Amino acid sequence: MLKLRLKKTGRKKQPSYRLVIMENKSRRDGRPIEQVGYYNPITKQSYFEVEKIIKWIEIGAQPTRTVLNLLKKAEIINV
Repeated sequence: MLKLRLKKTGRKKQPSYRLVIMENKSRRDGRPIEQVGYYNPITKQSYFEVEKIIKWIEIGAQPTRTVLNLLKKAEIINV
């Protein structure tokens, strides 16, 4: 099953995350299928490639709870 989830990057005490499409059994920082955005929780800066995200969700990728909340805040998904 494909998941739309966060991949941690950045330094210690300064996290940033990439929004990626991954197999659900792969490691958190493993190799993604595709990168579709990023999120920085310190500065609250985010960028999402809306067309790609919608395409992957239509194919069947399931967003994690945290990613779903981020997408709702960005008004990409209205559930």
